Amino acid sequence: MPLDIEQPEQLIDYLRSTGRIAANETPQTQVLAGGVSNRTVLVERASGEAWVMKQALAKLRTKIDWYSDPARIHREALGLKYLEQLAPPGSITPLIFEDQQNYILAMRAVPRPHENWKTMLLAGRVETTHVEQFATILSRIHGASERRGDELKSAFGDQAFFRSLRIEPFYQYTAGRIVESKAFYADLIEESLARRVSLVHGDFSPKNVLVRAGTLVLLDHEVIHWGDPAFDVGFAAAHLLSKAHHLPGHRAAFSDAASTFWRTYGKSLGAVSWNDAHAKLASRHALGCLLARVAGRSPLEYLSEQERERQHAVVVDLMRSPPADLQATVDEFIRGISHAGD
Repeated sequence: MPLDIEQPEQLIDYLRSTGRIAANETPQTQVLAGGVSNRTVLVERASGEAWVMKQALAKLRTKIDWYSDPARIHREALGLKYLEQLAPPGSITPLIFEDQQNYILAMRAVPRPHENWKTMLLAGRVETTHVEQFATILSRIHGASERRGDELKSAFGDQAFFRSLRIEPFYQYTAGRIVESKAFYADLIEESLARRVSLVHGDFSPKNVLVRAGTLVLLDHEVIHWGDPAFDVGFAAAHLLSKAHHLPGHRAAFSDAASTFWRTYGKSLGAVSWNDAHAKLASRHALGCLLARVAGRSPLEYLSEQERERQHAVVVDLMRSPPADLQATVDEFIRGISHAGD
């Protein structure tokens, strides 16, 4: 029977048999919810040491069928090793071990107490310092990795997981459903895949951030690859803008957060080429992700059907003549959804 780490007896037998815990040790285990692509379990040992273990799934837990090679867990393990060197101190959880045969990795758990940043944001708790940290983590990853391009581009050059977890389910699937977006996505995909500048996290989202004592810790690195950093910028901005749409009472705060994110990212970027092409690609990725999160394989669960229809209409309209940079996208999107009414 294949190992399932969400089954406590199987997990503890596995840890004992592989010598990762003592034969007489019985740690506490807790299945962690939230992700669709992995089994994720918290393991707490009597010594006080705590791990988060992840096991990649071949079929993701979504309503619409979505498949990806579970070998991506090994890319995430490699990402953990390098991101700890590239990102700000304390923002990456150290790797504990990796098991290639069972598609498992274990990383050090973020000590309690902590909160998930997405949960905080959906409660309307928008703090500028958190947004600035979010932008700085991303700019450091992009800038520091570009400076080490000769070393990193070969290790992370394969974009297969990015294609199966982002390009197909977000862009190609959406383009197949919404005919007005087809040409936009075709051009965006071609231009983005041809741009290989730095490491790209590929899942830079508030749901993958824990906040502990005011410090942000970034999780979930299975989509990391060498490619177009503008994707991360647009992907992240789309989350902030979707929350601005969903929470009209906090719309100004989220609009300011998206602007702060873009401004802080640009100021601290460093080595990555900062030019009009990068700015315009970030804007187009934001539009691509905003539409994908209402019409792709993984729609945002907190948006109502009415909100999805409104976001669809506003974004398709903006795709006809995309704004020149992310700040213009923020302004136009907020204006569009506000004009459409809540």
